[in-house]
Amino acid sequence: MVNMVDPLAEVVTLLQPGAPFSKIVSGAGRWNVRRMGSGQPFYCVILDGASRLAVDGHEPFTLQEGDFVLIPSAHGFTMSSIEPTTAEDADLPAVLLPNGELRLGIQSGPPDVRLLVGHCVFGSPDAALLISLLPQLVFVRGEQRLATLVQLVGDESRALRPARDVILARLLEVLLIEALRSTAGTAASPGLLRGLADPRLALAIRRMHERPTEPWTVAQLAKEAALSRSAFFERFRRAVGVPPIEYLLTWRMALAKNLLRRRETGIAEVVERVGYSSASTFSVAFTRHVGLPPTRYAREQIMEPADESSAI
Repeated sequence: MVNMVDPLAEVVTLLQPGAPFSKIVSGAGRWNVRRMGSGQPFYCVILDGASRLAVDGHEPFTLQEGDFVLIPSAHGFTMSSIEPTTAEDADLPAVLLPNGELRLGIQSGPPDVRLLVGHCVFGSPDAALLISLLPQLVFVRGEQRLATLVQLVGDESRALRPARDVILARLLEVLLIEALRSTAGTAASPGLLRGLADPRLALAIRRMHERPTEPWTVAQLAKEAALSRSAFFERFRRAVGVPPIEYLLTWRMALAKNLLRRRETGIAEVVERVGYSSASTFSVAFTRHVGLPPTRYAREQIMEPADESSAI
């Protein structure tokens, strides 16, 4: 009997998400912040009030209290006040207030919006590969469990209790995972989450994760999903953003890189565990996908600490 595999849990486990860098930002009056994609995953929790967010490639929308946004690969985006802005309002420097908040726009008086923003980190050195399986934009609203976590994050961010930063980092880790789990609808941009929201596609995705060594074909996966070959291929490509066999290759490479980093198995066992018939075939596929031969990749693994930088 095959054990049920949770593809999202596997991806999250390999990603090792964390949120060590965060700050409170408030805004009043007109303000506008534009950031280009930096490669760092950006997240934002709306603690109070509302603001506007425009992510490259997506329609602008309003963020309101309790909303959570994660941009896994940090595409360019613009965050601004609800009040329409002008060119003079763009990228005015934030001012550090006595209470530790960063203030955008008018420096005095009560804020129109308070945000908890930051860059999250993915501990896996293979993060770029795994992030490609996630949507370009994760936006969650109206989820009770998430709202409870946002409330806890907000309470902790306002308090000056002992170990505040440690508790906040742990809460944000849970918040990130819950946000990924909650974004399982057709409103999500293409990626693993949207694929898992489709019951037919989810069956095929689970089979690939349960048996990555299987020599899957599109026809076999379509049969698992109870769809015709052409219908399955197109439905998978639209939902996940890549064709099914490309998704399978990406997942196999993620598994292979994880095994090579751990150095608990030799190349021959890695080859077997990710479904290749020979070491030479695996080496060619790995080198094409990763840019390094597997033996060299295993030797060169060096963990580099993440850099803290401006959150917004």
